[in-house]
Amino acid sequence: MTLQEMLEKSVWGRQLGAAQLQHVIQHARERPVAAGQPMVRTGEQAEHWIGLISGFGKMSIWSADGRETALIGTAPGGWFGEGTLIKRGRWQYDAVALRDTRLALIPRETFEWLRASSLPFNHYLQQLMSARMGFFIAQLCNDRLLDSTARVARSLAGLYNPELYPEPGLFLDLRQAEVAQLAGVSRQRANAALQVLEDAGLLQVGRRGIEVLSLQGLRDYASPG
Repeated sequence: MTLQEMLEKSVWGRQLGAAQLQHVIQHARERPVAAGQPMVRTGEQAEHWIGLISGFGKMSIWSADGRETALIGTAPGGWFGEGTLIKRGRWQYDAVALRDTRLALIPRETFEWLRASSLPFNHYLQQLMSARMGFFIAQLCNDRLLDSTARVARSLAGLYNPELYPEPGLFLDLRQAEVAQLAGVSRQRANAALQVLEDAGLLQVGRRGIEVLSLQGLRDYASPG
């Protein structure tokens, strides 16, 4: 998918007038990020609204002693950074590409122009920020109340939030190490959790990724005992 196609097919792009969309296309640019490299760094000034054309990434924060806490994954079609741009702030988290990734970058000026000229775009931002807040609240509850298997199940199910990831498929192009990073568990625990979920008939792990067999089952999963 090209940058222009991604913008045209985005939920908010389809709500713009032809002239508005063309203005965005003219000012947006694409940036490749290799696997393991930062998409944004904590402390840097936010200058762009960022979407994923392809690839996969995660946002995380680090403690003073070097421990990492994963906040949320970001998949193709997803956008992030709107809150930081609105506050004209600096990034409060790191965002790292988990595999080779192509970013769509919309400059702050264009982002603010959209906010000033498009009511549907503002409605989209409100829905997006509300959905993200709901995700973070659920994730906090999961981290405090669930064991590693249930956390993996809920993390995978979270990738099917249509307001955050508009067009997910039942096949997740995810490696087991990436699942571990998203769920905030060790790779060994993630592998064991995936086996439990596969045995329960909720998913199937293959060489190329994970096929979801029961999305509702992942959303509702609670470990026995």
